Amino acid sequence: MNTNTLDKMRKLKFFGMLHAFKSSLESGQTNDYTADELLAHLVEAEWDDRHNRRIGRQLLQAHFRYKASIEDIQYEADRSVDRNQVMRLADCTFIGRNENLFITGSTGIGKSYIATAIGYQACTQGYRVLYASTPKLFAKLKMAKADGSYIKETAKIERQQLLILDDFGIQPFDAQSRAALMEIIEDRHGKASLIITSQLPVSKWYEVIGEKTIADAILDRIVHDAHRIELKGGSMRKKRKPEPKEANYQ
Repeated sequence: MNTNTLDKMRKLKFFGMLHAFKSSLESGQTNDYTADELLAHLVEAEWDDRHNRRIGRQLLQAHFRYKASIEDIQYEADRSVDRNQVMRLADCTFIGRNENLFITGSTGIGKSYIATAIGYQACTQGYRVLYASTPKLFAKLKMAKADGSYIKETAKIERQQLLILDDFGIQPFDAQSRAALMEIIEDRHGKASLIITSQLPVSKWYEVIGEKTIADAILDRIVHDAHRIELKGGSMRKKRKPEPKEANYQ
């Protein structure tokens, strides 16, 4: 009977229940449970398994460049990173309120890491997240215009509750990219959140976007109520650079 039950759990894709029940049978613990305790144990195992698999899918679909953790963010005084502010953002309530976050600072200072860490946190809380390098995203959207998949790509972006645009402003927007950016911002305004990382201060974004009317329209929709983290100091990459090994002359 147990073999038949395990087989049915497998076919029904109740993998959490399957592993928990199989483990209980192998250890002989089924005799230690009352019927309702065993049922509760199996349901809890299935709940946890589905929750973890859902988080795994969301992390995969977010397309993060690397793994990052809130716990590993460094708060040296010369970086101007406010631990309390980061922890408030890490609870992701700003996403529930459809608010934005800007992280600015020089290259290598850790902007992408903080954005990714918050993105990871959002995934664990069930939010749909997409991470994208800004230049690569708009290059991809140009290709999508050419091959007819543009609507599909923009619809995918619109479905995300948090969009992370990394390396914003590395290169100026041309007319096609500017129009695509305006469309993305318009679709998300008041409906979803945005994290932007940039080497440039927000005051310089007008020049990068170009065409004052469109730049005004874009920034008017994202700037006023945005949270800001303005990083200072030198490159974290240089600080982490390993010391050169001594030559071995033996």
